[in-house]
Amino acid sequence: MSDREGSRGATVAVVYNPVRVDVPRVRAAVEARAAEVGDVELIWLETTPDDGGQGQARQALESGAELVLAAGGDGTVRAVAEALRDQEATLGILPGGTGNLLARNIGLPYGSVEEACAVAFEGVTRRIDIGVATAERADGERTEHAFLVMAGMGIDARMIATARPELKRRLGWVAYVESAFRALPRSKKVRVRFRIDDDREQTAHVSTILFANCGTLPGNLELIPDSEVDDGLLDIAVLQPATVFGWLAIWRTITWENRVLRKSALGRRIIRFTNRAGRTRLSYLRGRTVTVRLDEPEPFELDGDGFGDVVGLELTVDPQGLRVRVPR
Repeated sequence: MSDREGSRGATVAVVYNPVRVDVPRVRAAVEARAAEVGDVELIWLETTPDDGGQGQARQALESGAELVLAAGGDGTVRAVAEALRDQEATLGILPGGTGNLLARNIGLPYGSVEEACAVAFEGVTRRIDIGVATAERADGERTEHAFLVMAGMGIDARMIATARPELKRRLGWVAYVESAFRALPRSKKVRVRFRIDDDREQTAHVSTILFANCGTLPGNLELIPDSEVDDGLLDIAVLQPATVFGWLAIWRTITWENRVLRKSALGRRIIRFTNRAGRTRLSYLRGRTVTVRLDEPEPFELDGDGFGDVVGLELTVDPQGLRVRVPR
């Protein structure tokens, strides 16, 4: 599909996760919007435990779909986007998961499937970056995965791995907060060796290291305030708190400094003074590629889903490699 607006005369595929969305409501919303647009052929493809959306998205492309709607959580959106990378088809998002991370970062409505349908069918097409992570396992196996928001290792990956499914269903992203409180007392620093672009290799003991395509989290938390989804760069956040008070300082940074102080010249001067005083151990870096090596296997996550243990990661960005519908 070209960058023109609208979907008249198009083949539209809906890749939906029956666990994450209210299927009758999604079907009603999509069919109603398609009827309003007119001359739309709909294809419905359900995800399975063995295939979270990649195979269905490829099937949609083979069927000639110009617009592929991902109806589900961040995992469904990520899987569909991986198949649509560097394709001419456009991704539409009908959020229905715990975090709705990409939707939050590109201004999509995530509280109403009807509003999301309106954007998917009649919004404008924007080209955004897509992250690519090549994971190396302890046995030497290497696998490549796409991500839209961020990859990470350390406490965040352990938190995601240990989040309780029943709490995720009942409380949404708040379940990760409960998991984090359980993970913090037992957390240990991870020794990482990493190289950004052609710079020298650096070594750090981190609680968490994140590699982000965009930086807003649930609750409108500005973890990486200067991150842009289409700048061709990865933003790296290195969290190295020494104590519980260090975590409190980081929390203050992302909830107060990043959201409020950065918006004024005086606030930015306050932040610079605070950083010189060493009150927080949150560092920001940026580059096009990052290589990470670990002394022992550690879990890592992509867009809020665990992907097992790795001993190394190679991360890069495919600039504007994904077409996605956004509000006008």
